[in-house]
Amino acid sequence: MQRDEYRDLAINDPAELARIRAEVSASPLYNNDLAPTEPEERTWTTYNIAALWIGMSIVITTYLLASGLIAAGMNWWQALLTISLGNVIVLVPMLLNAHAGTKYGVPFPVFVRASFGVRGANFAAMARALVACGWFGIQTWLGGVALDVLTTAAWGGWANIPNHAFIAFFVFWAIQVVIILTGIEGVKVFESLSAPLLIGGSIALLIWGFVAGGGISNVFSTSAQLQQGNAPFWALFWPSLAANVGYWITLSLNIPDFTRYAKSQRSQVVGQAIGLPLTMTAFSFIGIAVTAATIVVFDEAIWDPVTLVTRLTGDIPALLILAMFVIAIAQISTNMAANVVSPSFDFSNLAPKYISFRMGGMITAVIGILSFPWLLLETVGAYIFTWLVGYGSLLGAIGAVMIVDYWIVRRRQLDLADLYKLDGRYAYSGGWNWRAITAVFIGVVPVLPGFFKAATDPKFTGVFQDPTFIESLYNYGLFFTFGVTAVMYLIFSMIGGRATEPATEPARESSEEPETA
Repeated sequence: MQRDEYRDLAINDPAELARIRAEVSASPLYNNDLAPTEPEERTWTTYNIAALWIGMSIVITTYLLASGLIAAGMNWWQALLTISLGNVIVLVPMLLNAHAGTKYGVPFPVFVRASFGVRGANFAAMARALVACGWFGIQTWLGGVALDVLTTAAWGGWANIPNHAFIAFFVFWAIQVVIILTGIEGVKVFESLSAPLLIGGSIALLIWGFVAGGGISNVFSTSAQLQQGNAPFWALFWPSLAANVGYWITLSLNIPDFTRYAKSQRSQVVGQAIGLPLTMTAFSFIGIAVTAATIVVFDEAIWDPVTLVTRLTGDIPALLILAMFVIAIAQISTNMAANVVSPSFDFSNLAPKYISFRMGGMITAVIGILSFPWLLLETVGAYIFTWLVGYGSLLGAIGAVMIVDYWIVRRRQLDLADLYKLDGRYAYSGGWNWRAITAVFIGVVPVLPGFFKAATDPKFTGVFQDPTFIESLYNYGLFFTFGVTAVMYLIFSMIGGRATEPATEPARESSEEPETA
């Protein structure tokens, strides 16, 4: 690879990178999985990054996003607009945090050491990891449902087996465990190969909807029948927008886990800009259009794509198997990239000398079962307005600290070697940056009353009845926590001294003393 291909990367000297690795290799904060990527490891092109997002976005939960909004009271275009706007908004922090991954070649739990401290990074990493474990459980449950339906269609006796749905769930779980053991390169190959298949399956479903539904105009005139609730649009808009930003706020934190392998900043920026908002909007549109078509064809709205595909292909076993294979690929591609890579690195960061990337993946798989995903998906309110808005509020606050610290306080300059040192500039006080923790606390606490109220109301659909001022803050979710946390962290960073970052190359040795707080 030509050296000029790395002109926008901070680590463009293999010899210097080798020196840094040798310097910190004995540190308890270092292992080969968390180490900066070598130049030869930076193989992800624009297509690979775009395919990553296509693979993650085309999934049952994306298909179902609009259903929750429409059920609550939005019409189809309001729901689609909200989803589209949410994904454009979340692309901004996604690209801001992605920059450090490509520039320094480090994963999220190492990058976050700069803002939270070498020990405090575990707070941010575990907040991200536990959410990923919950998502892993949800996607595995949905994949198990698809496998259960497929098996039932192929063999009628399967339905008579006690707990057959849970058996399918654990089989699907075991299949993913095998894939986890292939490592990060296996994820890249899997995503790149599955993207065309997922796009083809989605287009085929959309064509069926327009043809069987009597044409585009008839389908969208029928879509009015999908609307169930009568809540005012603006009462639903803000919590719904926050939920849709929260859908991918997890990845906006740990996107360096992937962009550390990108060939250039241009590759990751263009790949994400193409892959994320376009795919999410398009697949949500397909979900709305196809469901509207089911009203014409079956006289009822069938939101669940697994149920729909089973009806359409039930008399043609070969076609049913192909359709279910595509659905299974969709679930696996999302789970591997979105819900395994990050927690694998995050758990490894807890004890780098003892927990590898693969072992971290196994821990993720086990916790995914213990999250009881079938309970999280029981109601629309639990899924969208409690699960998505709730964790989005916390992770939004963490993301605010990361962005302000990297782009404003440090101006994109980090000391690469010190990210792996217990006594370096990112040691702060005992490894914790009190500024970051306090700012997150101040940002999150005001939304907790609303969260607890939503979490304890099984019929909650995103609109509080006569909310107090404090409860109403929950409707704005991560927008509130992000803004408050960002301002507070910036103020705290102006209090006392902060060690200046290297003026040029991040790999340069620094003689400054570590900051204390």
